[in-house]
Amino acid sequence: SLVGSEMCIRDRLHPFQNHPFGVRDDVEMEGLVSSVKAGGVHQPALVRPREGGGYEIIAGHRRQRASELAGFRNMPCIVRNMTDDEAVLAMTDDNLRHRETILPSEKAAALQQQYEAIKHQGARGDGADVGKLSLDKVGERNGMSGKTVQRYIYLNDLVPELKQLMDGGKLSFTPAVEVSRIRPKHQKYIAVSIEGQQSSPSQGQAKRLRELDKDNKLNPDAID
Repeated sequence: SLVGSEMCIRDRLHPFQNHPFGVRDDVEMEGLVSSVKAGGVHQPALVRPREGGGYEIIAGHRRQRASELAGFRNMPCIVRNMTDDEAVLAMTDDNLRHRETILPSEKAAALQQQYEAIKHQGARGDGADVGKLSLDKVGERNGMSGKTVQRYIYLNDLVPELKQLMDGGKLSFTPAVEVSRIRPKHQKYIAVSIEGQQSSPSQGQAKRLRELDKDNKLNPDAID
């Protein structure tokens, strides 16, 4: 429910817990800072009252950072009372739809959060049906199939070293999905091998690595 709108003191604004999107001081941010300096923040941030005081930002983390870099102490906010699930959906919807640059790991984490929120809101049926219905609903929100949503969610199982390689363009989406199903100890060596050889696995190679892992035949020599 809408509580109201006000000029929030920047120091009373707190980032959303487990916010999956990075706020980067890049070229895109430079343009936003210039816009804020010239005309202020045109679109208010969406926030909710925070336990312990202040407000939690639902949508507007980049605007908050731009306001800070522009030297503004206050920024316009719309204050709403929202449940955790409502807040997660609003936060991920805003970022997935409006950010110009989204890293694969950020998209994977955001779709996972949407899936958990929608599933928690109470799709009816047995366990398998709940999961499938939730995947399809996330897909509808983002213009993709439920199967594609599931493949993005798998990426959250990549070890940090492989997520970094994926975000840097050194590991393509489809091979990354295959590799995400491999045990973490082997994933770590795959990351070392990619860096050492400056070569990333093709879809066929990634599938073969997954098969070897399943058969307990994957080892450093096989990966190399």
